[in-house]
Amino acid sequence: MNKHKKVYIYKGFERFWHWNQSLLIFILAITGFEIHSSYNLLGYDTAVDIHNKAAWGFIILIVFAIFWHFTTGEWKQYLPTTENLKAQLDFYLFGIFRNAPHPTKKTVLSKLNPLQRLVYLGLKILVIPIMVTTGLAYMFYRYPQGDKIEATNIQNLELVAVLHTLGAFVLLSFVVVHLYLITTGHTVTSNLKAMITGWEELEEEGQSDETKKEDAL
Repeated sequence: MNKHKKVYIYKGFERFWHWNQSLLIFILAITGFEIHSSYNLLGYDTAVDIHNKAAWGFIILIVFAIFWHFTTGEWKQYLPTTENLKAQLDFYLFGIFRNAPHPTKKTVLSKLNPLQRLVYLGLKILVIPIMVTTGLAYMFYRYPQGDKIEATNIQNLELVAVLHTLGAFVLLSFVVVHLYLITTGHTVTSNLKAMITGWEELEEEGQSDETKKEDAL
């Protein structure tokens, strides 16, 4: 089998951002669907209050994450590429069930495979901005102004709510797939441990084909 070495791949803020983002998305989903009357868990007023506070927390986290990505150069991790894109898709659809080798190698400078880059980029520049803008529009549709209540100039609030809900379903779908894919490392828990500790066991670079054949014996 191929040799692996431990590499510090996920920095402290990266892990802080990941786990807090996960927690906030979970809170927003639980309270959001209660606001839509999907069930009664906390009560409508409490759900709205928690949802709004979590939304502000999410926005603040996004601002810090944007600053971190651009000051550290980590934004480059999301630049899309077509190299090995088809091979990566084939791996997730078929190869993973045949114990096929992973078509791309994770490194500190390239943490995401081609498919992950496209999905994460889509979330960051499309889905999450839609969620934030529609959420703020819905939140400030009516707001206090002096001794009266003003309303923003939104002609169709229903469309805003529908877009916000669709975005929520897209995010939840991503979470479900993400939870499955974290089990597809060289061990079931290796990806999870890496996001907790920052250290991940990566395949050593520069191994010759002969070395790999010997390791496989």
